[in-house]
Amino acid sequence: MNVPSVDSQTQESVDWPSDWLRATLGLLALRALAAGPSYGYAIISDLERNGFGTIKGGTLYPLLTRYESAGLLTTEWRAGDAGPGRKYFALTERGRAELARLSADWLRFTETSTRYLDHQRLTKETPA
Repeated sequence: MNVPSVDSQTQESVDWPSDWLRATLGLLALRALAAGPSYGYAIISDLERNGFGTIKGGTLYPLLTRYESAGLLTTEWRAGDAGPGRKYFALTERGRAELARLSADWLRFTETSTRYLDHQRLTKETPA
């Protein structure tokens, strides 16, 4: 499998495998809201700027709605400056706790995965 790379200096968007993005979008959306309330398009733009590629609104908005129903987010409609209003999403205390839990779990998972992949590489290169 050809795995895309991201230059950490430019954070260019790449086409990550869609199953990777589906698996991590919840965590990434919560992280995008950690700095404060935001609306869907701004979350999508933030993720793209940070190298995750283009996330479709039809993928993000149902996730945000589920998180609101689960008590992880609150919403507020704000009038637009020169157009229609926007629905802003903000983390609740429960959402912040879930972000902390998922972040810690993700770090453990990636460390375990990296160790396993490195072990496999070394195992394949080492004669039996």
